[in-house]
Amino acid sequence: MQHAIDSEALGPRGGAMTGPIESCVHCGFCLPTCPTYVVLGQEQDSPRGRIFLMKEALEGSVPLEEVLEPIDNCLGCQACVTACPSGVEYGDLIGAFRAHAEEQRTRPPMERARRALTAATLPHPRRFRAAARAGRLARPLNGLTPKPLRPMLDLLPDRLPPARPLPAVFPAEGERRARVALLAGCAQQVLDPDIGWATLRVLARNGVETLIPPEQGCCGSLPMHGGDAARARSLARRNLEAFPADVDAVLANAAGCGSGMREYAWLFAGEPEEQRARAFAAQVQDVCAFLDELELVAPPAAQPPLRVAYHDACHLAHAQRVREAPQRLLRAAGHEVVVPDEWELCCGSAGTYNVERPQIAAQLGRRKADNLLATGAEVVAAGNIGCLTQIRMHLPDMPVVHTIQLLDRAYDEGIRPGS
Repeated sequence: MQHAIDSEALGPRGGAMTGPIESCVHCGFCLPTCPTYVVLGQEQDSPRGRIFLMKEALEGSVPLEEVLEPIDNCLGCQACVTACPSGVEYGDLIGAFRAHAEEQRTRPPMERARRALTAATLPHPRRFRAAARAGRLARPLNGLTPKPLRPMLDLLPDRLPPARPLPAVFPAEGERRARVALLAGCAQQVLDPDIGWATLRVLARNGVETLIPPEQGCCGSLPMHGGDAARARSLARRNLEAFPADVDAVLANAAGCGSGMREYAWLFAGEPEEQRARAFAAQVQDVCAFLDELELVAPPAAQPPLRVAYHDACHLAHAQRVREAPQRLLRAAGHEVVVPDEWELCCGSAGTYNVERPQIAAQLGRRKADNLLATGAEVVAAGNIGCLTQIRMHLPDMPVVHTIQLLDRAYDEGIRPGS
C-alpha cells in the first residue's frame, strides 16, 4: 500500500509502522480470521481496514480521534499475521501505533481509573491477590460499582488457591541436559500457581535445571499491548537486569508473556538497552517449544489416555508461530488430541480485553466454548493463563488446564484432571 508518511518524524518506531503498511495489498485473506470482523462485520474492524485507518491518521488526512474506536476494538491476537500471504507484520504495527496514539490521546476519567487500577495490581502478585480478595467481597455490591469496573469483578474466581512462591533454583533430575531461566508470571502466580510448579517438575524430569531469578518482575506485556510503552519499558528493564545471559533459554509458560518478551527488540528501539533487549528476546521460548526441541522424556505408559481439546492461545500460535509442539507433547503423554473448529479465532481474553470490551469478549468466549464442547473432549488444554481464565468462565463444568499440567500428571502415573 502506498503512503505519504514521514517515517523519520515518527522516530525509532517509524519503520515498525510504515513497513507493514507498505506490505499490505488489501487482499482480504485476514477477514475470516479476525475475531472483531467475524463478530461485528465492519470493514473498519478488520485488519486491512485498520491498516488503512492507521495510514490515514499517520499521514494527517484523518484526525487521530476518528480512528481510535476501531483500533481499541482490536484484540491484538495476530490471527491476521498467520493468514496473511504478504507477510504483513500487523503485530508490530498495532503495537507501535498504539504507543504513538497514547502520547496524544485523552481518555475519559473512568477509563483512566480502570487502567491505573490494572497497572497498579495485575503486575504485582501480592497486590493482585489483595485486590482479588477485596473484589470478591465487593461482588454483592456489584450494582453499585461503576460500570467500567464491573467486568473486573465478574472475572474473579470464587476461590483463590493458596500462594506458593517458586524457589530461586529447581534442580534437574539425573544428568543435566540444559539450564534455563523461567519467568514466574504475575496473575498466574495468584490464579493458578500450580502451573509454575508443574513447569518446574516437568523440566526437572527432562534433565533441565531451572533458575527463577528473584529480582524479576512483570514482563510488561499488558502495558506494551495497551500502548503504554514507557511503563512497559520500565517493567522490562527490571527483567533485563534480573535474568542471566548464561542460560540455554529464557522460558515462559504464558503465551502472552513470552510473546511480549520476544517484542523487547522493538520496545527498546532507539533506547540504550536496545542491543541487550535484542539478545534477551532471542533467548525467549515457550516452555512447550523448548521441551519439544529438547526431545521429551516419554511419560509412563500407564497414563490413561484422555481426549484433549487443544486450544491455540493466540500469542503462542500466531505471534510465536508455535502450534504443533504442544500437541506433540500431549500425544507423547498418550492423549488423543483434537483441535476445535475456528481454532484461529481468539477466545476473547487478549490481556485485559475482556475487561475493556466485555461484550465482544463474551461473544467470542461463548463461541470458543461451543467449538470446544463440539469436539467431545474430556478436558481442554491451553498455554496461557488469560485463555484458561476466560474459557473456565464459559465452560464451568469441564476441566480446563495448562498443557504443562497434563504432562506433569502423566509423569505422576496417570492422575486424571479433577481427581
